[in-house]
Order: sequence, then structure tokens, then C-alpha cells
Amino acid sequence: MTVKQIDPITLPPSKDIQKEGNCLKDSLCQWLNQEYLPEEINERIAAVAAQIYIRQRMEGENDLGSLVIAMVTEMQGFDFRRSFYSEFAVANAMSDLILKSLGYDPCCGST
Repeated sequence: MTVKQIDPITLPPSKDIQKEGNCLKDSLCQWLNQEYLPEEINERIAAVAAQIYIRQRMEGENDLGSLVIAMVTEMQGFDFRRSFYSEFAVANAMSDLILKSLGYDPCCGST
């Protein structure tokens, strides 16, 4: 059996990181509200996730896999007790939203 290696996905340089972060925040909040019932906490989750994303990108992180790991790690400090979600769900949703914005099919990894 041949195992196919998954190539890393490197994000293009950001032209406007604040705009990119706001777009991610809005998209993530919309996703969170559609998956289960809309909750007030979803807006806070999306805002914190966007802040992490912006900071990571400003620090030079362009690898999507590394961004996902950073998101999981940093969101562990967030109190998810009033939410249906966890740091893993948020990081995976962020990754899917970024992939879609780049024209990838998150399910299959192809453009």
C-alpha cells in the first residue's frame, strides 16, 4: 500500500491582515451560529480566534498546519463551558474557512 504524503499549504502573504482577520471573524461566527443554535459566546470565540490568527500571521506564520496547531494551543485557555464547541472545532473550522477562501475543497484538499 502506498501512502500519499499531504503537501503543506502555505498561505500567500497578507495584503491587509486586519481585513483578513475581520473576514475570518465574521465567517467563523456565522459558521458557529449555523452549526448549532446561535449563542452570544460565538461572537467572543470568533473574535479571540481572529486575534490569534492575526498575531500568528504578523509573526510570520504562513503554514496552515502550524496555524491550526497554534489555534488549538492558544484556544485551550478559552472557557468553552458555555459553548457547544472546543478549541479543536474552532481550529478545524478556521482551517476549512481559510481553505475555502483560497479555492480549496477542504474535504479533498484539491483546488
